[in-house]
Amino acid sequence: MIAVIRIRGRVGVRRDIEDTLKLLRLKRVNHCVVVPETPSYLGMIKKVKDYVAYGKINFETFLELLKWRGRLEGDKRLTAEEVKKLGFDSIEDLARKLYNGEIKFKDVPKLKPVFRLRPPKGGHKSIKEHYPRGSLGNWGEDINKLLEKMI
Repeated sequence: MIAVIRIRGRVGVRRDIEDTLKLLRLKRVNHCVVVPETPSYLGMIKKVKDYVAYGKINFETFLELLKWRGRLEGDKRLTAEEVKKLGFDSIEDLARKLYNGEIKFKDVPKLKPVFRLRPPKGGHKSIKEHYPRGSLGNWGEDINKLLEKMI
């Protein structure tokens, strides 16, 4: 799975790129989505690479993202009791099924597919240059470090 984080804002963005960001559900800065690694999503990410940071997310980071930043409709936190109401044994069970592709976000009622993150501790290196000099583009496995700073 690939984590995609919007780094840059909306001012001066071409219309087609803004539309692609909306399709990815990245409407605001510091919003994050986790998408499967399919050719269609990879094409969309390639198009918006100058506005986002992305990379392969590992299971431990995905689990932390769900625990700390997972939200339900009505902006409720994703707690163990809420997860049991949704029909899963635990947050770990839900995370494993989502991570392995057994279910999708739309299959889980009320679960929001967008994670609202904080700005990273210590700030971004640069929001105009690509990784490793800046914060944009393909981070690869290092996206997990960025996410830990933002959770």
